Amino acid sequence: MRLLREDRRLVLLLLLDKAPGSESNHYLLREALGVKGHNTSHDIVAAELVWLEEQGLVTLEKLENMYIATLTARGHDAANGRCAIPGVKKPIPGE
Repeated sequence: MRLLREDRRLVLLLLLDKAPGSESNHYLLREALGVKGHNTSHDIVAAELVWLEEQGLVTLEKLENMYIATLTARGHDAANGRCAIPGVKKPIPGE
């Protein structure tokens, strides 16, 4: 379970890193996670985004019942393997 959670968090960071403006809403992120092999609920994605915000990896804006996540500089570094964050899988070079 821990490995799955750490990988899901890394995938979220990688998705945001490639998104226009390094931001996306949690509904689109949930769909993109499914394509990457992480079929999960909106609640889990929202909870992961809140955790990533607590670590300083994303900022969140809540609009009605939707989160808009924006990658921070620290989140960009974590997504690209330039820093290690406990609870986030470190990316494997070349993947």
